Amino acid sequence: VADEHADPELGSGAVKITPGHDFNDFEVGRRAGIEARDMLNMLDAKARIVQTADDLIPAEFIGLSTADARKTVVARLKDEGVLIPHVDKDGTEHDAEPRTIQTPFGDRSGVVIEPWLTDQWYVDAKTLAQPAIEAVRSEAIKIVPKTWEKTFFNWMDNIQPWCVSRQLWWGHQIPAWFADDGRVFVAETEAEAQAEAGEGVALTRDPDVLDTWFSSALWPFATLGWPDNTDPTLGGRYPNDVLISGFDILFFWNARMMMQGMHFLKDVPFKTLYLHGLVRAADGAKMSKSKGNTVDPLGLIDTYGADALRFFMAAMESQGRDIKMDEKRVEGYRNFATKLWNAARFCQANGIGASATIEAPAASLPVNAWIIGETIQTVQAIDLALADLRFDAAANAIYQFVWSRFCDWYLELIKPPVVDGVRGEIDAESKAVAAWVLDQILVLLHPFMPFITEELWHASPRGHELIVAQWPMADARSLDPAAEAEVAWLIRLVGEIRTARTELNVPPGARLVLHTADADAGLRDRLERNGATLGRLARVEDVSYDAPAAGSVLQIVVDGVTFMLPVEGVIDLDAERARLTKGIAAAEKERDALAGRLGNASFVERAKPEAVEKARADHADKAAEAERLSAALARLG
Repeated sequence: VADEHADPELGSGAVKITPGHDFNDFEVGRRAGIEARDMLNMLDAKARIVQTADDLIPAEFIGLSTADARKTVVARLKDEGVLIPHVDKDGTEHDAEPRTIQTPFGDRSGVVIEPWLTDQWYVDAKTLAQPAIEAVRSEAIKIVPKTWEKTFFNWMDNIQPWCVSRQLWWGHQIPAWFADDGRVFVAETEAEAQAEAGEGVALTRDPDVLDTWFSSALWPFATLGWPDNTDPTLGGRYPNDVLISGFDILFFWNARMMMQGMHFLKDVPFKTLYLHGLVRAADGAKMSKSKGNTVDPLGLIDTYGADALRFFMAAMESQGRDIKMDEKRVEGYRNFATKLWNAARFCQANGIGASATIEAPAASLPVNAWIIGETIQTVQAIDLALADLRFDAAANAIYQFVWSRFCDWYLELIKPPVVDGVRGEIDAESKAVAAWVLDQILVLLHPFMPFITEELWHASPRGHELIVAQWPMADARSLDPAAEAEVAWLIRLVGEIRTARTELNVPPGARLVLHTADADAGLRDRLERNGATLGRLARVEDVSYDAPAAGSVLQIVVDGVTFMLPVEGVIDLDAERARLTKGIAAAEKERDALAGRLGNASFVERAKPEAVEKARADHADKAAEAERLSAALARLG
């Protein structure tokens, strides 16, 4: 036959074809008009040579393996003198010209895959695909992220007949029966097949079973009583809404569920298909037992807890991106769970138990109005993220709120001072607000960390399980902008003072006077109201509205107002200036060296991607360090 597949540049252009034993040759044969049923098959189930219908295979080949048969072919060609030797440039002689060809190998066995033409059952997938394609185009089914639609349409628009029969010992058996005269009867039941064949006709059922994906495609409705509507509450419909799946089985399972659901139910089997990424090794490679880079989740759970691993999976699940396994992050989320545990125990030790109300308690103190507002804004952020299936954004919102707002600031702000070695008691309003906020945290965090939250929920007497607790309401009426602004300012001021003290090695126990000559009446009121807090959290001994006496001071600027802390005699100023100057020079030197490397096109193009990424990260770190140390030096006015 004449066909475009042969390449004259590789030889004479005349080659043998074996349509029953080669994928390319099979297509050549089909283009030449040869039906698959007429193609010659020369292998048995164990890849041994068998006689073909034309009876032309020499007896010496019958029963040989494919490997042995190939050696025998070469030997016969040499014996008959038709094999032209090939001589390399160095004079080495070969039986034939060495050539590298594409040969498929089994990923598990490591041996050559030998194609074998067999009789199978096929489904007209192209017809089944049309309603599913239209469902996605019309957004009756939404694929999230939307970028996967292109892949979906590419597969479905070019779909081939679906081979649904498998030669396995388990599965749904093919619903086909054979009569002795060669007739085939396909029916839902054997009784229906027998009725179609007629009385007295002996039938034998096909021993093959359905393809796993065919059976799996029935899952959205077969699990709910199909083909019988056994649950009257369903009203003849199936309540599926969102299907969550790995993107790697978009075609194998998800698309086929759409095809089956729309064929049998005449309706979409789900309304949204959410495709998440795959968990990969730390270097981004796909996990494989053969590579030895798999991670045992049970081992991670034993080390860090199920909640930490679960939270890691949610926090790292960014739409359209795979998850790189990072044990350090799992450890970090274990630390997060510990932080929450300690915060809850602090509350219990200070008389803060279960909240008495679902709605936010009344708050007159700015700190309580602030945390209520922060809670409401966190609920809003989580609700929006979950509605958009942004599990990473939802997890990070609750993480930031619990760690940076509730634990690091709110509990510190409501903690009463220590007088004569004894800490005072938290006021009643703050107890009520703290109890309410902690309850909101446990409910919001429960989907991400179910075990620790359930345990903490029952640390106080409860009338129900946490899993059935009412989801928080984002009631904007409880927001207090003035209180939020004041506490946010206080946090900025305390944070700047702490940072400056740390950078300049001010002794932790040293109490300093805070000076500002820029304070208007409103700022003075704020400073007076929060004087005790500044004293406890920032080690501020007193507040003065006059410029400090001549001498070295530590300067900070918050909301355009300059604050000064005299440090003459508290630290060795010359030593600190020298230390900071030396640190700036070292950081700038490394920063510039890394910038030079990154500016070298040869390095960026030839180095491993992870090496380039590390260089960029190191450059950013050194640039930030140089900037931070320069700011610290500038503070020494």
